[in-house]
Amino acid sequence: MEISALPLFRGVPAEELPALLARASARTCAFQKGELLLRRGDVTRRLGLVLEGSVHIIREDFWGNRSIVGLAGPGEVFAESYALAGEPLEVSVLAAAPGAALFLEADGLTDARLTANLLHLLARKNLMLTRKMRHMARRTTRDKLLSYLSAQALAAGSSEFDIPMDRQQLADYLSVDRSAMSAALGKLRDEGVLTFRKNHFRLLGEERD
Repeated sequence: MEISALPLFRGVPAEELPALLARASARTCAFQKGELLLRRGDVTRRLGLVLEGSVHIIREDFWGNRSIVGLAGPGEVFAESYALAGEPLEVSVLAAAPGAALFLEADGLTDARLTANLLHLLARKNLMLTRKMRHMARRTTRDKLLSYLSAQALAAGSSEFDIPMDRQQLADYLSVDRSAMSAALGKLRDEGVLTFRKNHFRLLGEERD
């Protein structure tokens, strides 16, 4: 994604963009899948914007158990709350696919248009978190899967769609055991509720008890 097309810079004339980027000490960073962009415990004054690829926001407990608490794709922001607050990161940012990010000094984003655009991006992230919590509120692995897959189908406007995660990542996102999730997917397939191949899913009519 071109920097000028980023939602953060919506409404900013092209001729003004270089000065705004300079004020925020902008720098781009290419990354490979599996690369850590930010590590838990770091203190950063820079927020990130995904230009290409995608990143996962992950949280690990004392024993190393991992959960995915957020996703960010092209045009989306990450680490903004920690950058603005100056607090140590309680999460890590991991590249989920090869790509690139733009990092900006939070203190340099003083333009009113950027502030308004950032608020819009934060509102979108809040909605994403609300949707994730809706899936997490379901009691069983089966119900969490159905809630998530239903939301993906509705967002795609089709019963057939791809999800942006592999099996382990999906298990981490839903905070369920991978083997239990695989068993639940197999049962749903056997019941004729859905079919799948890797990260491609197709929902088949009504769920059957």
